[in-house]
Amino acid sequence: MAKTNPLEFVQEVRNETSKVTWPTRKETIITTVMVFIMVMLSALFFLAADQVLSWGVTQLLNIGR
Repeated sequence: MAKTNPLEFVQEVRNETSKVTWPTRKETIITTVMVFIMVMLSALFFLAADQVLSWGVTQLLNIGR
């Protein structure tokens, strides 16, 4: 692996950074809202699944009583 001096490295990093396409403010807000929506839907799904499994296990353990 060839070694580069720090100045070359910084120049290459600046060159690559200039190629990056940054999202607009609107795109960032929309993506953030979508993430929050998906987190809430996932949380509700796992809450429902947990409640159903909890009820099922309770019913199963109460059979012998």
